[in-house]
Amino acid sequence: MATQTETPTARSGDTGPVMSTGAQNLRVLWDRIGVRIFLIAMSALFLLPIYWMLITSLKSNEELGITPATIFPHNIQWGNYVEAFQAFPFATYFGNSLLITVLSVIGSIVSNLIVAYGFACLDWRGRDRVFYIVLATLFIPFPIALIPTFDLFAWLHWINTFLPLVVPHFLGSAFFIFLLRQFLLQIPREHLDAARIDGASEWRILWQVVFPMARPAVAAVAIFTAVGAWNDFLGPLLYLQDEAKQTLAIGIQAFRSTHDVQFSLLMAASLMILAPLVILFFAAQKYFISGITLGSFK
Repeated sequence: MATQTETPTARSGDTGPVMSTGAQNLRVLWDRIGVRIFLIAMSALFLLPIYWMLITSLKSNEELGITPATIFPHNIQWGNYVEAFQAFPFATYFGNSLLITVLSVIGSIVSNLIVAYGFACLDWRGRDRVFYIVLATLFIPFPIALIPTFDLFAWLHWINTFLPLVVPHFLGSAFFIFLLRQFLLQIPREHLDAARIDGASEWRILWQVVFPMARPAVAAVAIFTAVGAWNDFLGPLLYLQDEAKQTLAIGIQAFRSTHDVQFSLLMAASLMILAPLVILFFAAQKYFISGITLGSFK
């Protein structure tokens, strides 16, 4: 009796050919190792300019003239940092930049968080329309507002003071308001309603309930504000006239223009200016990434 052979048929739930074990292993290997190798290579590429600044700051003038350039200094010159620190009033400029940055960060956090809370956690008539008007200010070109703003500060007798560089941060920013509002919208309204039932005021809810939950977004606002205030060049150039009130951004430019080009000292001074921002970013890296992605709220 002839036997009838059975041929494999596709099951109803199959969507395609099954991947072989070897292909699966290669895919897992790529997911675990290949992607990391790619990310490490890209990170090294972006870190290359910083590494070049570092080795240049540690070279002597004679070694800087060697062709081709060395990838590591033969004789490390740590004295370049001391000489760069003493070449111009670095300590005075550093103190001015630090004061402006700290006050700007405080003002930006307080003002933007209050406004964002009003747009995200309070219900009032015309709320969304007013938010769209605030958001539309992002499209106003900066050069258009430059001269009227300068005239206003001159009328207030704020020229040659830190007030024009600090006070605007206490008045809110459309971009930061938008960033914080989008994050605050993820807060469960049950938390806010429970606090209101317990008799808490809106001010107390903002700082004792909402603020701890919004730390990632607040950290992102703080870092963006700190970087902008620390690296601001046009603001101090317009409003600060006395040399004792200048910031590091103006000081490094003056050092570059009034001295012979000594790349080792210039790179040493640049790295000392860059170091506080790097430390700030690594200190708040976890909160910064969470605030940018807007997906960490639980």
